[in-house]
Amino acid sequence: MKLLDIVPVTAPGLISPEMENYINKYLSEDTVMDITQIKEGTLSIECEYDEAMCAPDIIRHCIEAEKAGYEGVFINCFGDPGVRAARECVNIPVYGGFEPVMHMALGMADKIGIVTVLPNVLPMIQGEIAKTHLTERVACVRSVDIPVLDLSNHDKLCRALLEESIRAIKENGAQAIVLGCTAMVDVAETVQAKLHEAGYIIPVLEAAQSAVMLLELTVKMGLKQSRITYMPVPQKGFA
Repeated sequence: MKLLDIVPVTAPGLISPEMENYINKYLSEDTVMDITQIKEGTLSIECEYDEAMCAPDIIRHCIEAEKAGYEGVFINCFGDPGVRAARECVNIPVYGGFEPVMHMALGMADKIGIVTVLPNVLPMIQGEIAKTHLTERVACVRSVDIPVLDLSNHDKLCRALLEESIRAIKENGAQAIVLGCTAMVDVAETVQAKLHEAGYIIPVLEAAQSAVMLLELTVKMGLKQSRITYMPVPQKGFA
């Protein structure tokens, strides 16, 4: 199986062997996941403007991926930038970071707490919650107030995630935690272990791993998006 991981921002240095190994470590041995990065857009996606600016090149990469023989695409961002539009344009499954991990979390707990990066990301995630009709199942959306490009300090990030996760549990009634940014790499296990040590025996789910696992399963099952939901794009030119 041949899958493609699209990094939907333009910041340099985001593609590293450590990140690739972390995201791919649960995939089957015969699954190959290549990684690419858009060339036109903002350095990171932290608001609706960023998403709009990155979406055209994301969609272009998805179209090129299908032509190149890829069987599924992962758009590597929790905000699902360009996902719905890309599904209209291609006949292979496309996932972002939000939907897969949320549906996985809903099988483990009744109330989900999401912990993301910055306060200005909260409206974007709340919009995704509304669009997917998950309002009644999401206890809260909280932020650690750390920009995406500063997430490489794992100790700082883990401390902040632990603090906000405990607040989500105690103040909002969260029963599972979803990390609301696919750049929060290699921290979910640490945060979960710290929560367990503190007496909170709940799962902590990382978005990118969840997405690529569901993508692989979707391809194996021969499934793709509904053409009633995601109707093909009408053929027309640009003015």
